[in-house]
Amino acid sequence: MTAFLQALASGLALGAIYGLIALGFNITYATTKTFNFGQGAFLVPGSLVGVSLLLLAAGKPHFGNLTQAEMTMTAYVLATIASVVVVGAIGIALYYCAIKPFVGAGGLNWVLSTIGFGIIMQNTALAIWGPASIAVPSPLGSEVWRIAGAGIRPQEVLIAVVAVAVMALLDIVLRKTRFGKALRAVAFNPQAAAIVGINVETIVILAFVISSALAGLAGILIAPITTASVFIGLGIALKAFSAAIVGGLTSPRGCMLGGFLLGIVEALVGLWRAEMREITIFLLIIIVLVVRPSGLMGARSVEKI
Repeated sequence: MTAFLQALASGLALGAIYGLIALGFNITYATTKTFNFGQGAFLVPGSLVGVSLLLLAAGKPHFGNLTQAEMTMTAYVLATIASVVVVGAIGIALYYCAIKPFVGAGGLNWVLSTIGFGIIMQNTALAIWGPASIAVPSPLGSEVWRIAGAGIRPQEVLIAVVAVAVMALLDIVLRKTRFGKALRAVAFNPQAAAIVGINVETIVILAFVISSALAGLAGILIAPITTASVFIGLGIALKAFSAAIVGGLTSPRGCMLGGFLLGIVEALVGLWRAEMREITIFLLIIIVLVVRPSGLMGARSVEKI
């Protein structure tokens, strides 16, 4: 039971990261019917920019290591905000460079363009920070919290709380605000949205800003657990995309559910045999797609001929 609770806590934290990134996939797919297959690379500046700002504030080089005394909650919050803003701005560049030229055009050119953008960004980070990973202490300290005998890291709790709060806030924004209604209108019919006065391109750009910012937030949140590195994002983004497929690409809440589901399954299977985690995850994806192709909470599409 202790091992189960510990795996459950780790799974919820990991699932929260998957859910944040999966939600980014949902937002961009809803507005443009395209994916950012370089999404994993956005975790890189998300983690490294914030860590570098913390290092510079401590009077160190931008590629050094932080001590626990130099990591305060205030500094971490400010660095997180800065990372989210920077990565969100990169999302604008992504739209103009890799998405806009191919929106509405036939073929899958945007697939290679987004992958290429991600590779460029990752290698730019490699030139700036180098291949070495940067150890990042948690702002809540390194002490392990004991709950019913299970050891839970404070950063895991912080990840789950922040991610759930952000996802809940974004869910409210998408469902209750004018921006959310405009985004849904663009997703449903861009031409009709433009006729009623909605600036479609602005909404699409904001969608990519939000998607990129969510990946940046995930990067800085998970850095104290995995370290900050230029190689942090690919595996996480692949599983986050899988979470979006499982939960339902057309449903923001489904993407969140898929993220938590995959995180918990991965952690629990790891209790049994670590090498079975990826196998189990992708078997789960296949089963869900066979039983319900639209995902657990995705809307089924009907095409009239």
